[in-house]
Amino acid sequence: MKYDVIIIGAGPGGIFSAYELSKLAPDMKVAVFEAGYALNKRHCPIDGKKIKTCIGCKSCSIMSGFGGAGAFSDGKYNITNDFGGTLYEYIGKKHALELMHYVDEINLAYGGEGTKLYTTAGSSFKKQCIQYDLHLLEASVRHLGTDINYVVLENLYSYLKDKVDFYFDTPVETINIVDGGYEIVCKEGTYSCEKCIISVGRIGSKWMEKVCGELDIPTHSNRVDIGVRVELPAEVFSHITDELYESKIVYRTEKYGDKVRTFCMNPKGAVVNENTNGIITVNGHSYEDPAKQTENTNFALLVAKHFSEPFKDSNGYGESIARLSNMLGGGVIVQRFGDLIRGKRSNKDRIDESFITPTLNATPGDLSLVLPKRILDGIIEMIYALDKVAPGTANDDTLLYGVEVKFYNMEVEVNEKLQSKYDGLYIIGDGSGITHSLSHASASGVYVARNIAEA
Repeated sequence: MKYDVIIIGAGPGGIFSAYELSKLAPDMKVAVFEAGYALNKRHCPIDGKKIKTCIGCKSCSIMSGFGGAGAFSDGKYNITNDFGGTLYEYIGKKHALELMHYVDEINLAYGGEGTKLYTTAGSSFKKQCIQYDLHLLEASVRHLGTDINYVVLENLYSYLKDKVDFYFDTPVETINIVDGGYEIVCKEGTYSCEKCIISVGRIGSKWMEKVCGELDIPTHSNRVDIGVRVELPAEVFSHITDELYESKIVYRTEKYGDKVRTFCMNPKGAVVNENTNGIITVNGHSYEDPAKQTENTNFALLVAKHFSEPFKDSNGYGESIARLSNMLGGGVIVQRFGDLIRGKRSNKDRIDESFITPTLNATPGDLSLVLPKRILDGIIEMIYALDKVAPGTANDDTLLYGVEVKFYNMEVEVNEKLQSKYDGLYIIGDGSGITHSLSHASASGVYVARNIAEA
């Protein structure tokens, strides 16, 4: 089979590449190859009753499939250059924001109408944060919710399925450079194309590393974010989440001068498992539908670790910490903040007696046996800092789930068109190491599609 364009990965970058090509170049023959399943076949077997922990499915439906890892996220599209990636360094800040707003318009047109756009602009909370050396980053945030996000993806797939050839449950093994383009090799067969867009997300980090090695594409080491997911009563942060929904707060610790940040805040949400290359970590979701909401709010506290020579494997470092958690807890560990401070391992009785009901069935344990001291000290210091602007954060019953790890792909060397050293081979989305969010990844897909259509 010969195509004009083959897209590898059906996450946000791949979807919006296909969408924009269908609009600007409808005569082009386009295919999307995805290792995971179609949206309606993406089901995690964990039900909390019969199956309580990860059983190691061939393809993790939380992380892979149409919609990518963002399909079952809480659907937050942060419109900002302050975080979420460095796309603006390649295409300019103004253009990056224009593309993110365009992505927002598409999401609204395909089922997201009626959802709220929050903004930090003019917020009095920013002044309150600064008084305690906490720094609120600027952003506009479209919150779709896990439920509406799913509807938007359903509608986008309904639009695309007759215009683009989708190959689900079809992982690409390798890419060969041939005369006139590229050869995409799968177990089921070989396909050719003139141009290829790689958009494999974070789950494809090891595959991306292999392909870059085979094709001699230069890469640069990236960071890894390590921390915990905090769960507490929704009332503690309601004065913030009611106004801003998502607040990205950065704090520099007094002890080490490390930066700790909040990430992925989910008002009235739920804590969930996440499987990355067989390693069980933790994440959070939230819903727009009040009937699906909980009484708790959760968010991550993360410390970024950068490494210099001779060590380059930042993801390997994060994986080793996550594996230690899996070894001690059989998956995710949960600990009361009060137990952590007193040097006690949480047990089932103390968790059951808490004034907060966990939304994830995790193993009570001791996070101090898992997280490096420097990282844990930073997280504890941040919790006390947040307690000043959100009293109750440092309560004994606040739950900490570990570990949460955000793996960033090594940064692949591309030019201002997001094109590799090979003409017509584009690398976009979180798989490139350049974007770290739904909005940035989607915008990179639109950007590359426009370049191809205009060529």
